[in-house]
Amino acid sequence: MSFTQAFLIALFGYFASNYSPWLIGQMGGWYTIGRPLVAGAIIGAILGDIQQGIIIGAAIQALYIGLVTPGGTMPADVNFAAYIGIPLAMVSGSPAEYAVSLSVPLSFLGVSMVYLVITVNVFFVHLQERWIKEGKFGLAGNIPIIGSVTNFVFRFFIIFLANYYGANYVKQLIELIPTSLGNFFIVLGGMLPAVGFGLLLKYVLKENIELLYFLFGFILISVFHLPIVPATIIAMFLAYIDFKYSKEEVA
Repeated sequence: MSFTQAFLIALFGYFASNYSPWLIGQMGGWYTIGRPLVAGAIIGAILGDIQQGIIIGAAIQALYIGLVTPGGTMPADVNFAAYIGIPLAMVSGSPAEYAVSLSVPLSFLGVSMVYLVITVNVFFVHLQERWIKEGKFGLAGNIPIIGSVTNFVFRFFIIFLANYYGANYVKQLIELIPTSLGNFFIVLGGMLPAVGFGLLLKYVLKENIELLYFLFGFILISVFHLPIVPATIIAMFLAYIDFKYSKEEVA
């Protein structure tokens, strides 16, 4: 991976972080280019293989499709999982399942960085309070800028260093992994997206019987190989019937 490629990936990784203010806050950053599927397209464009980037990004997105980050909680950080896991998997020629397995520890590392940034910024918040009491409002007004700088340091440089220096080592590490262990990671990576869909269903389904709709859609796609557009139309039709029936019951 070239210096320019690693630089661009790290820059987008910073823009996509949870506390980056530049792309309309979280709307354009964390919740848009911070999603692995979108990140995969961006990284694929930078590395010259958009299709592979989207394939790997979609696999990681499936794992975290049910991820919810309410308030200040951060169960997993898809930022590191996407902007480190996807490029390292692409340059090493690894399948999407490897990237999914790699994304899990990377997401935990990202969570550690989030709380590290928050902890460091607490010092500046207390400094801001002291300056306000002393009437130094100009200095106090610059504290949010310092908060963005700390986030930039712990995001941009870690993503840049991991991609620029880690690309060659990841390829060598994968070559050293025994075949049996490599197959284990592939199987594990193929199973992990089911966890993401399970979490999503946990939040979406109100009653257990609604699971039948999911199973029906799964059978249409996996067994009968129905295209996604007709399956979506059928789902909308069933959703309308269910909504109308539920509305009549309430009335």
